[in-house]
Amino acid sequence: MEHIKKIPDCPVEMTIQLIGDKWKVLIIRDLLTGTKRFNELMRSVNGITQKVLTSHLRAMEADGLLTRTVYPEVPPRVEYTLTETGCSLKPILDSMYLWGTKYKLDSARKQSEHEEVS
Repeated sequence: MEHIKKIPDCPVEMTIQLIGDKWKVLIIRDLLTGTKRFNELMRSVNGITQKVLTSHLRAMEADGLLTRTVYPEVPPRVEYTLTETGCSLKPILDSMYLWGTKYKLDSARKQSEHEEVS
């Protein structure tokens, strides 16, 4: 029997359900630049464990955010690519990037002003 997720009424809650985990956002960030192999993702997503990456990739595949392609080679080569749905998250990540950049600049400015007063 296939497990069916309940779709929340609130669109923001739906988005958070799909990408609310910090690892998923970072995986999407890295896949926005193109197809990646598992080890490439392990290296680029700092601090993630192999078990957590595997779990998140499976969940994101089940949610339709990415595809997993296995090539019949020895050893097998596996690649991950964002789907159209996954790529549609780019504006959200772009907004997060802009907001984070502004926050960092504002925080640095406030820290600098605080140090001048001290």
